[in-house]
Amino acid sequence: MNGAVVPTPWRAELWSRMRFCFVIKTVGITAFTWLFFIGYFHVLRNPVYPATPMPLTVVDEWIGFQPAALWPYLTLWLYLGFAPALQRTFAQLAVYGLWAAALCVTGLTIFYFWPTTVPPRLMDVSGYPGFGLLQGVDAPGNACPSMHVAVAIFSAICLDDLLRRVGAPRALRLTNIAWFVAIAYSTVATKQHVALDVVGGAVLGTAFAWLSLRWRPGGRGGMAVAPPPAADIISPY
Repeated sequence: MNGAVVPTPWRAELWSRMRFCFVIKTVGITAFTWLFFIGYFHVLRNPVYPATPMPLTVVDEWIGFQPAALWPYLTLWLYLGFAPALQRTFAQLAVYGLWAAALCVTGLTIFYFWPTTVPPRLMDVSGYPGFGLLQGVDAPGNACPSMHVAVAIFSAICLDDLLRRVGAPRALRLTNIAWFVAIAYSTVATKQHVALDVVGGAVLGTAFAWLSLRWRPGGRGGMAVAPPPAADIISPY
């Protein structure tokens, strides 16, 4: 015995998935995000119809403004990269990207034909670092459905399915769910969205996640968890 630690199968599987096409995944996720923002800001700044203010509910009264919620809100841009980064084959990666693109195009189409906005904020955020930049980047338009929540729940469902299929421990799957909940909660706690925006985003994201798990390489049953060929594992591209 040389004392080497042998990784458990699920750790080895996740590691090999992460390494597969790492450069392509990194560049692709970054480019995808930029393309979404280009479309998002175009629709936001060039509305074809007057924006409809979203109504407040009792949930919005319960959840007050919480500056600390900015941190989980911003982690979406890290969180959304996990599911595509762990795709095991190029076909799986491409299909995942197509479903994510379909989700985003659907959201932007809704914004185009039905622009919405959150009610005017009554709190002063000038004393909270980061909120000025956030409001400049993520303006109060394009409110419903919340694409923040839609993309987060799409990622959460797909990532949970992936973790289940590789045999990851329950704690890791629960962490995934908790991270999504924190992101969804933060959209209301930062007052970037109202509760109805969250519901709309959750419905939209769940619908596309269900479709993506039903129609993908390998069908509804998914793929076997055997690692890819050795050439794929050691390739940096």
